[in-house]
Amino acid sequence: MRLGEGEPAAGPWRVEPIAAFAARLLAAAGVHDGRPAVVAVDGRSSSGKTSLAARLAVTVPGAAVVHTDDVAWWQSVLDWDDLLAEGVLAPARRGEAVAYRPPAWDERGREGAIRVPAGTPLLIVEGVGAGRRELTPLLDAVVYVQCDLDERDRRDAVRVAAGEISPEGHADWMAQEEPFVARQRPWERAFAVVAGTPPLPHDPATELVAAPPPATGSGPG
Repeated sequence: MRLGEGEPAAGPWRVEPIAAFAARLLAAAGVHDGRPAVVAVDGRSSSGKTSLAARLAVTVPGAAVVHTDDVAWWQSVLDWDDLLAEGVLAPARRGEAVAYRPPAWDERGREGAIRVPAGTPLLIVEGVGAGRRELTPLLDAVVYVQCDLDERDRRDAVRVAAGEISPEGHADWMAQEEPFVARQRPWERAFAVVAGTPPLPHDPATELVAAPPPATGSGPG
């Protein structure tokens, strides 16, 4: 598996039912009276973060998912943590319903809002940088999705070919993402690592492949 600068290979990998993983994650995040457990799903672009967040949300009734791409829309590739913290995480942790419109949504006439219902037991924030150091005080647990960079590049090439992002936009994204991830080292704050390019056979409908965090990991705090 080809990994990025400074990123250790996770392991040992094991197949785990998604329901069992979700239960372990909730236990690690803790029960908080009047507010949801807040979990970040972090990893490189095209690593499988969005799919994992969706699977966890289906497994935990009432869970809500926030995509950092929505917060970052016409804002910045990675400079949006203050918007996420103040517009979504802080009110959610107070137990309030969230209906947040980042400034660019108003400026460019985007409809809708980023919503987190009051009473949700689990708030999953997924995206590159979701588990960054600056957000640590507002997170209860971090999951890092590790992927083979060759497969990441293949997936990104498919997105470019499909017109989801321009070649220039992708190049700019990578120029910012690579040093950001190397600097942030989100795997060190992870409760667990999930394989975005699984090395073991498993049933994707009901199972995932996970490993403990690196020995240097110490959780979100």
